[in-house]
Amino acid sequence: MLPVLYMVIPCYNEQEVLPITCDLFLNELKKLVANGKISNKSRILFVNDGSKDYTWKIICDLSKKDEHYIGICQSRNRGHQNAVLAGLMEAKDKCDITISIDCDGQDDINAMDDMVDEYLNGCEIVYGVRSKRDTDTWFKRWTAESFYKLLNKMGAEVVFNHADYRLVSARVLKEFANFEEVNIFLRGMFPLVGFKSTSVYYERAERIAGESHYPLKKMLALAFDGITSLSVKPIRIITGFGSFVSVFSFIGIIWAILTHIFTNTVPGWASTTCIVCFVGGIQLISLGIIGEYIGKIYMETKKRPRYIISEKTFDDEQENK
Repeated sequence: MLPVLYMVIPCYNEQEVLPITCDLFLNELKKLVANGKISNKSRILFVNDGSKDYTWKIICDLSKKDEHYIGICQSRNRGHQNAVLAGLMEAKDKCDITISIDCDGQDDINAMDDMVDEYLNGCEIVYGVRSKRDTDTWFKRWTAESFYKLLNKMGAEVVFNHADYRLVSARVLKEFANFEEVNIFLRGMFPLVGFKSTSVYYERAERIAGESHYPLKKMLALAFDGITSLSVKPIRIITGFGSFVSVFSFIGIIWAILTHIFTNTVPGWASTTCIVCFVGGIQLISLGIIGEYIGKIYMETKKRPRYIISEKTFDDEQENK
């Protein structure tokens, strides 16, 4: 029996690019069906992440145009990671495999062929990995690669140069549903589930239309969320550094006392100011990192829903048939 595939595509203010890329997704879906790799019951699931433009209207129009297009709408904007999660959780009981991919057309859609092949060969998770970053600026390439290296050094298990383009089986998704944390970083969480996995390499193109919704500020926020959601090593680092500073300060105190006893000293404001500023800066940074973890614990204890679906273009009972 051929597997049912759901393409999960998060959308936020994509009215310019969606009318272009929707045909690319549909053509790929039909190609996979024609090649006998997936069932014709497969669908393209758009997740509207509280867009302020006509994205949801376009999704609704597409669903009326072709049965392979379906969509869900979040009650408000919850961010890219929660949008992907909403689509995956919506699809897990309706399909055999999902492939999450961004709407902008930058990820090579043809890589889905290799992903499905790897699934048919027994892999439960297939990561889409960029083979090179020639389309990125030098700064973005350096920061992105440094981020992946930093995550691995922090003890987080992530696939180098992999974002959120991946195939995941329904079996994995049902286990993943047991991960109930509010602060999510999907590319670091799926490796924690286990199961047989592999990678498919592809080249990323320029955005087809519209503007990127991930400026430097959002990229840095995502990177910080990734580190603090997957690792407690930053706390251990500041603990170790605090111990080092304490030992160094203790030695300095002994030196100051001995110097005061055996020599004539003139108290200076410069050394005092440097020490106060240095220790104060370390304390503020340490408190900030600890505060970030405490904030995440606070959000986790509330157990608020990670997403709320307000509208659908389909009927659940009919789609499950």
